[in-house]
Amino acid sequence: MTVSRGAGQPPAAAVLPGDVEVLHALLRRRQRGDRADGHRIALVVAGGGMRGAYAGGMVHALDDAGLGGCFDVVYGSSAGAFVGTGLLLGSGRGSAAIFYEDMACRAFIDPRRFPRRPLVSLDHLLDDVLVHSKPLDWDRLRDSPVPLRVVATALDDLTPHVLEPRTSREWKLALRATASIPLLAGPAVELHGARWIDGSVSDPLPVLRALDDGATHVLALVTRTATELRRGAPTGGPARWARALDRLSPGLGRMAQGDHRHAPALAVLDDAAHPSRGGAHLLALVPERDEGVQGLTVDPARVARAARAGYAAAADALQRAQAGA
Repeated sequence: MTVSRGAGQPPAAAVLPGDVEVLHALLRRRQRGDRADGHRIALVVAGGGMRGAYAGGMVHALDDAGLGGCFDVVYGSSAGAFVGTGLLLGSGRGSAAIFYEDMACRAFIDPRRFPRRPLVSLDHLLDDVLVHSKPLDWDRLRDSPVPLRVVATALDDLTPHVLEPRTSREWKLALRATASIPLLAGPAVELHGARWIDGSVSDPLPVLRALDDGATHVLALVTRTATELRRGAPTGGPARWARALDRLSPGLGRMAQGDHRHAPALAVLDDAAHPSRGGAHLLALVPERDEGVQGLTVDPARVARAARAGYAAAADALQRAQAGA
């Protein structure tokens, strides 16, 4: 993927604060060729629908840099789980390209279907794209030596949990569950006696979960610019789809639409002395420019630009880390 800085692009300082030691640790692992350093390095990939193209581009850059096998665990919510899957299976380019080659289309997202049918077709993604265009090896995912922690939201109380699929069939259900929202992307998914919906509803960037699990280093791939993350709540009332979700499950629409979902992760990323850090090293990679991609964007050119912006953010951060090593 060819990257370049566009005219008027914000300077690199317009990012979240972070600890470059995360990248230095990854680069040392690449140089040694193993992960036997006593650290636990986690990759956390944010959700966000088609915004996942930004994270896909970042994963493409990490893979191109030879860092795909340097993590101990990967966490992902919603689109972030699919992006993380690509890294674990050695398809960094596919993590980005799937958004603009296969998902930015009416077969996947079509608002005209709403409300009679879900406007997002997970069937298209799971039963067509991941079977024919970009086949996913479910057995390899099941047996991956580096675990993928798929975050989903329990429908009964809207709290986040890590799913624990055991078979290839359950892995497919888990990835469907982390992206399902009633009315928008299909009904709740039943797995292990519970019903699950989109992980990004309750935990769009599972940084705190990675820390709770003992991560010493966390690299977070964020699908919104730093400015957008810190922007106040949007004016106006809830969207039509959000009101419909609230009627289905009180509070669900407000959670799904609100940017406040990122506040807990943003608080720990912003504050080096945050008590939840426990001495861990944290670094967030954010797109340095906003390409106007939202959760339901179907413009392939715009989505491709978002993937390039994500690639550029990760490649630039790695270049700076190598220069300062």
